Amino acid sequence: MKEFLASVKKEFRHIFRDRRTVLIVMIMPVIQIILFGFAVSTEVNRVRVMVCGDMSDISVMRITDRIDNNRYLEIAGTLSNPGEIEDVFRRNEADVAVCFGMDFGRESVSPSGNARVRIIGDGSDPNTARMTVSYVAGVIQQEQQDISTSLAGEKRPSMAPVVQLMYNPAMKSSYNFVPGVMGLILMLICSMMTAVSIVREKETGTLELLLVSPVKPVWVILSKLMPYLVLSAVNFASILLLSHYVMEVPVKGSLILLSAAALVFVITSLAIGILVSVISSSQRTAMLICGMGLTMPTMIFSGIIFPCESMPEVLQWFSDIIPAKWFIIMVKKIMIQGGGLAAVAREMSILTGMAVVLLAASIRSFRTRLQ
Repeated sequence: MKEFLASVKKEFRHIFRDRRTVLIVMIMPVIQIILFGFAVSTEVNRVRVMVCGDMSDISVMRITDRIDNNRYLEIAGTLSNPGEIEDVFRRNEADVAVCFGMDFGRESVSPSGNARVRIIGDGSDPNTARMTVSYVAGVIQQEQQDISTSLAGEKRPSMAPVVQLMYNPAMKSSYNFVPGVMGLILMLICSMMTAVSIVREKETGTLELLLVSPVKPVWVILSKLMPYLVLSAVNFASILLLSHYVMEVPVKGSLILLSAAALVFVITSLAIGILVSVISSSQRTAMLICGMGLTMPTMIFSGIIFPCESMPEVLQWFSDIIPAKWFIIMVKKIMIQGGGLAAVAREMSILTGMAVVLLAASIRSFRTRLQ
């Protein structure tokens, strides 16, 4: 029995002596439950609603106030005509628009009236669009119930909203997961393969031969990046062809602009792979860092599955440093919404800045001598 207890005591000492093991066993579960508890949410908060209609109409004003007082909704502004809705969606200034028909107030209280109202959602993200449209529809239905209660014994007016999803009227889920999967695949392939290839050179000792050669370290790094840049271009073309011809996801915008966005994202991912190779001592460590350190944050904080708007503000700030988030936004705007350079200028600038900073940091951190 003493030998058994001594062995157990020894194992506990081994575990607590290794900081990495303590981090994985004790700290990682706490971090995961906090992240999943706050970041993983199917609710959408702070839904921006644009209103189009006669704002002097009492009924329109009352529904607008109901929307603004809803915990999930907020009024982002008003529109003079429905033709402005598409531009508003492309500029990412609203998530849903509500259009009231002419004489909405009179028709809404008339027993024989038919008050017309349309709810238009941004169908480029069908999961979020379903929820935002249902939130607004619930507010309008509550208003109809209140009017019906005040007209007890009389014929109730009709106020059934017409729901329309711009860019995705058929509500195809592929419009949502194709851009996300595209970003995830390119991120993992570029970063993981680059990191593993450089670390493998470290382990076998061939990297030392390259570093003592007349070729400068910068060119050594760039020569290692080129094959994966070409392979990423092939993967991007394959994903794009499958998504368009098999999954029927449209490419409404410029193919050249979409390819440029993918190129900037691939360069960013390759730079991340170099940074991982600098801090990794073995291929297994590089695989774990890329697999666990990149896959989970990319899936949770890039908007692939869960909307970033529903997360706490601190986690939204964290999501801003995930390169895949900005690439996915650009893919949706270019492929599905048909936006041009002006529509993705902000996202392209942010991703380009990330690429420059990460590439400069990775080249600078790359050691010319192996320790």
